[in-house]
Formats: sequence, structure tokens, C-alpha cells
Amino acid sequence: MKRSNVKNRTFKLVLLAMLIAILVVLGYVNIPMPVGLSITFNMIPVAIAASALGQPGSAIVGGAFGMISFLQCFNIFGSSPMGVALVGFSPFLMFVQRFVSRLLVGILTALIYKGLRRVNTPLRCGITGFCAACLNTLFFMSLLVLLFGQTEYMQNAMAGRGIFAYLVASIGINATVEMLVAALVTSAVGTALIKAKLV
Repeated sequence: MKRSNVKNRTFKLVLLAMLIAILVVLGYVNIPMPVGLSITFNMIPVAIAASALGQPGSAIVGGAFGMISFLQCFNIFGSSPMGVALVGFSPFLMFVQRFVSRLLVGILTALIYKGLRRVNTPLRCGITGFCAACLNTLFFMSLLVLLFGQTEYMQNAMAGRGIFAYLVASIGINATVEMLVAALVTSAVGTALIKAKLV
């Protein structure tokens, strides 16, 4: 094997480890909102993996994000009050909502990046970041309502509002901020890695 190939593979493994380490740190970083869910930036490492490492790396980082999110239901790697409240209803359904949804986001985000090969690098990476955050919100909230919508916890959270009104109130500002920040950061980091020919 050529030395350059070994060096490139080593860098990709280091980058993969760094992105997972960043996810662990981000597990403790949430920006609480007066209404709805906290703002999180956990999809940024997944989007960067999609841009820099392709589908295998993106799936691994997406799966790591999902596992960290699931473990937060047991107060490991931070805490998710909603997860703690709902995991008792069904740990399996919580695993699907937390882990499987994020794994799918990792896989789909890499496909989006691959499909944008004719778009210039900064825009390609930015769209990938935007889509990662968008898909995360879409899958997470859809499965939350579908799998746990009839629980007492969710009925109290919805406070008599319809599903659409609840979703708008819960994620309106959050999703917008997450998508914009993910687009900007992924564009900057992904472009830098690609232009430096590190990936």
C-alpha cells in the first residue's frame, strides 16, 4: 500500500474519532428555549462526516449520535428530560426514535452530498449541513409523535393543541437556528478539509 494511502486512511480515522468526540461534548451542550425543545448542534459532525468521509463515515457518526442520544435517556453523556420521561414507556421504541432515526440521517445525508457533485464545494457542503439538521428534526419529531403521541407525557406537552400546532411551537425557532448554523459550519469546515486535500 502506498504511503500516501496509509496517511490518508489514518487521517480519516482520526477525523472520525474527533467527530465522535465532538458529539460526546455536544451531548452536554443544549441551549434551552422558553417554549419547546432545546437547540442542539449534534447534526454538524454528521454533516461534516458526510462531506469528508462519505457514507460509511456518515453512517458511523450518525449512529454514534443516535446512541449518545439514546443513552441520555438513562442520564449517560448528559440528560434528556423528555427521554428520561418516555424511556419507561418503551425502551425499544425510544431506541428506534433516538438511534435508528439518526442512523438514517447519516446515511441519507451522505447520499445528498453525493448527489450534489455538480454543485460548487462551499454550497454543496452547506446544503448537506442544512439537510442533515432538517432530516434530523423531521425524523425525530415525526417518530416522537407517532410512537409516543398517546402517552400522558406527550399529551401534557401538547396541552390540548393539535399535532401541527405542537410541532410549530416546539421546533419553529429551534429548527431554523439549527439548520442555518449547520449549513454555515458544515460549509466552512467541509470546504476547508476538501481544499486542503485532507480528505
